Amino acid sequence: MSDEKKHKIVDEELEQAKQEMRARESYTAEDIQVLEGLQAVRQRPGMYIGTTGLPGLHHLVWEIVDNAVDEALAGFCTTIDVSINTDGSVTVADNGRGMPTGIVSQTGKTAVETIFTVLHAGGKFGKGAYQVAGGLHGVGAAVVNALSERVEVNVFKDGEEYYLAFNNGGHTEGELKKVGPTKKRGTRVTFKPDPLIFTESVEFDYKTISTRLRQMAYLNRGIRINVEDRRGEELKREEFYYEGGIAEYVGHINKNRTPITPDVIFIEGKGDVEIAGQKSHILVEVAIQYTTEYKETIFSFANNIQTIDGGTHEQGFRLAVGRVFNNYAKEAKIHKNEDDRFTYEDVVEGMTAIISVKHPNPQFEGQTKGKLGNTDTRAVVSQVLGEKLEEYLLENPNEAKLILDKISLSSKARRAATLAREGVRRKDGIEFTTLPGKLADCSSRNPEESELFIVEGNSAGGSAKNGRNRHTQAILPLRGKILNVQKAQETRIYENAEIGNMIQAIGAGIAEEFDITKARYHKIIIMTDADVDGSHIRVLLLTFFNRFMRPLIQNGFVYIAQPPLYKVEYRGKQYYCYNDEQLEELKKDLDLRPGYPFQRYKGLGEMDAHQLWETTMDPANRKLLKVHIEDAIEADQVFEDLMGEKVEPRKEFINENALFVKNLDV
Repeated sequence: MSDEKKHKIVDEELEQAKQEMRARESYTAEDIQVLEGLQAVRQRPGMYIGTTGLPGLHHLVWEIVDNAVDEALAGFCTTIDVSINTDGSVTVADNGRGMPTGIVSQTGKTAVETIFTVLHAGGKFGKGAYQVAGGLHGVGAAVVNALSERVEVNVFKDGEEYYLAFNNGGHTEGELKKVGPTKKRGTRVTFKPDPLIFTESVEFDYKTISTRLRQMAYLNRGIRINVEDRRGEELKREEFYYEGGIAEYVGHINKNRTPITPDVIFIEGKGDVEIAGQKSHILVEVAIQYTTEYKETIFSFANNIQTIDGGTHEQGFRLAVGRVFNNYAKEAKIHKNEDDRFTYEDVVEGMTAIISVKHPNPQFEGQTKGKLGNTDTRAVVSQVLGEKLEEYLLENPNEAKLILDKISLSSKARRAATLAREGVRRKDGIEFTTLPGKLADCSSRNPEESELFIVEGNSAGGSAKNGRNRHTQAILPLRGKILNVQKAQETRIYENAEIGNMIQAIGAGIAEEFDITKARYHKIIIMTDADVDGSHIRVLLLTFFNRFMRPLIQNGFVYIAQPPLYKVEYRGKQYYCYNDEQLEELKKDLDLRPGYPFQRYKGLGEMDAHQLWETTMDPANRKLLKVHIEDAIEADQVFEDLMGEKVEPRKEFINENALFVKNLDV
């Protein structure tokens, strides 16, 4: 090609680039796109359900179930049936009042069509249909419709059955029509998620659904919730019904713990509030039981929504238990002076508690509704719990003595732990001392790009130090197994050198002093061997993070490295496989003869620095598993079963899951 033609092509490409730039710089009214109906939901599903992964998929179920539970809270529904159908759809049916079928004047459509096609349309905005509701935004049914390839709605109301269907993200299939007479009442919704939206998977997990529905039944005593899975050869079915409500819930959580008192303290009451000039009530339920554990297990809910970040109802709880137990100790002459007063941490050590409030106008902070913000709730919870808890202690002196003995021991242990903690803290009580000598730190001071590898063993730690990216990757080798913090008193935790090194390296504090904004790394990567000891160390580390640094997990800062299991050398090249399936696929691709030699890695120390970097540490090639908590209560239960004092739950877990274990050396 001549130089003249080359120059001409370059000039044309430059001119085209300039035109594209001018087009991007143009910003007129014609550039404004209006998304009508449910288009906005389909284009930005994450704004409504958080993610299009498995948590978002199951969120569709929660939205429809919440509507049925709201009917129960209003006093019109006693039974909810949830079914995973053979075609992958889900059906939620209740025996409530049935959705309205008349015409909504604002939309000109029937109420059923309006509820399923118009965002922020529903009976939860103060006109009296619902005094208490979890789905307060009124987007649930419409969002589910927008993200489904098909939705079918059956309404049983006033002796008639009505039917309406939607296709491909909420497009109405005909009009609401009468099917015929019926003696039933309530609403039945069947939806099938759209695989164009949920590209990761549209397969529902039965255990995830059944666990959540069990929780809903505990939180709403007297409601019967049935769940079934029709997909397998055998029908799975469970029924959840708890007259004792959250008191039974606390008993369920403590089933593998040793209670100090046999009975669960159950307290309920209500407080008056005024909303928009009208008097209403906040309903309060609290269930408490003390155990021999060294940690507290406290979960809070507002209108059936778990408030993982707490809020004003938890603040009211703190005020009440601190005030009541300190006053009781003072009257019983346990406190000799003000310095003997219990802290909140003393009072809740070993406590399992559920706090549940029902508010007529809940104000949640954040899109995920993780924190309750209503200021009136603090005073109501503090008053109701304070009065009833004081009555309980006075009427049950034997139980009160057992609880006060536990709190007093906790107070003494806390004072000893404070002294031990000072050994790894600076004088200001928050910042930690100089970084541990075993830490090979990175040069970057930007936490967002910095990574801390917690590596099993000095040998692997040495390879990791030599093979890492020194700018962004820090290495902290562990010597042996750390302490099992699930069943250790806090004093012992601060005496453990390996734990002290981690606290210092991460730099964000521990327990109630933990401040995630001070974390020096936004990726903390657990890197252990693929054997029994490595798995145990991994669980010990996760147990520590879950108990003392849970915000690291909640914010997605904790990862598990996935080193390869096999190495195959063929014609001067090295191939790595991470599981048996990849190994067999590689053998086929390379046409290897039977018996061709390969290396099975038993430990990270078998890899040199280059191999460890190439397979496990290089961001371009490595495989990491992010640790996250979908259900904090379920997670706590698993840690208690696996790492707690009692042996029987571990035996049961091993018996149930041993057949699923692969690639674990013994």
